[in-house]
Amino acid sequence: MSRLSTRQSLGIVFGIVGLVIVVGVVATIVTRPAATSAAEAGTVSISIGTDRCAPEWTSSDGGPLTFSATNTSIAPMELYLVNPQDDSVYAELEGIGSGATQNLDAVIGDGDYRFACLPDDGAAVMGPTVTIAGSGQESGLTPAIAPVTGADLTQPIADYQSWIAGRLPALQTDVRTLDAAIAANEVATARVAWITAHTDYEALGAAYGAFGDADGAINGTPAPGLTALDDPDLTGFHKIEALLWSGAAPADAAPAADRLVADVDGLAGDWENARIAPLDIGLRAHEILENAIEFELTGATDAGSGSSLATIDANLTGTRGALDPLRTILSDRGYDLDETDSWLDRSTRLVESFRAADGSWTPLAQLDPQSRRTLDATLSQTVELLAPIAAICDVRRPVS
Repeated sequence: MSRLSTRQSLGIVFGIVGLVIVVGVVATIVTRPAATSAAEAGTVSISIGTDRCAPEWTSSDGGPLTFSATNTSIAPMELYLVNPQDDSVYAELEGIGSGATQNLDAVIGDGDYRFACLPDDGAAVMGPTVTIAGSGQESGLTPAIAPVTGADLTQPIADYQSWIAGRLPALQTDVRTLDAAIAANEVATARVAWITAHTDYEALGAAYGAFGDADGAINGTPAPGLTALDDPDLTGFHKIEALLWSGAAPADAAPAADRLVADVDGLAGDWENARIAPLDIGLRAHEILENAIEFELTGATDAGSGSSLATIDANLTGTRGALDPLRTILSDRGYDLDETDSWLDRSTRLVESFRAADGSWTPLAQLDPQSRRTLDATLSQTVELLAPIAAICDVRRPVS
């Protein structure tokens, strides 16, 4: 479906990799903090701005620390806790508004640390280097993650775009098969062809605005308060789905099928010139399946076919398609994908267990309660393991 998640809604602490990401605005309005000792319940109050970066933090005993960061400037700020030797990032705050306070948590051991303060439209301001020795903190440490640059993502993006391009011809062929079945008044054949073509499309991973306006035309959902059958402006797969499974005459679906062929051909023709933003590829590896839980697992997009599980199966394929080009970047940063891969495989086996030998899929409404609980839990765990990928692959500004 056409759906765009909002990055600003995230508030995630990625304990799996130890990289802390806090996105959003606000918190507490306070005055400029005074210098504070880390010994005070493990909390350090620091000030940040265009002319300062945590000058209050000059020594520490290490261990679990909470840095209460107040933006004293008029510009929104980002704050990184970095390793001075290579600028790898231990923890990060984004979107700290003027006068606002946000907390950054980290578990730190022996070594050198410093803060980098980045105004929206200015150069980084660096804080003092703090050297910790004899902390005794050896377990549960927040690891430093080497920042990902736009250059790092150039090849993964090219590989991902090539992967999508390689799947577009099958989609074009299968929407033509659907169109032909509708033109021949073969409802049963058209229904099978619809599921085949729709899963082709869903496997492309059209989350996070991958295909722009084309996604709305090809796979849009009805306007609020309307059904796919009733919405006069709806086109694409879900309009055809509603007509094929409502008992309407096949001829009623013919105009939508003809347009779908044209829209898919347009997408394929334009794809060579498409550009995926560096930020999006890491997000897509997580958002495809997260969107599947929100929209498919709830049945929100089902317009009569009962094929939500087929769509989720395709979304799992799309997730792998977005994840695979990122494997080198992730492994170079110490992120082990073995558990993630295991849960992706587990999710796929579970979802595909609801596909019959004849290729038909069990509708969500027919799952028994235990099967539904297992499905929900398995997909949720898989999404949780995918979440850090977006954080690790987020392109960060250079601090030096």
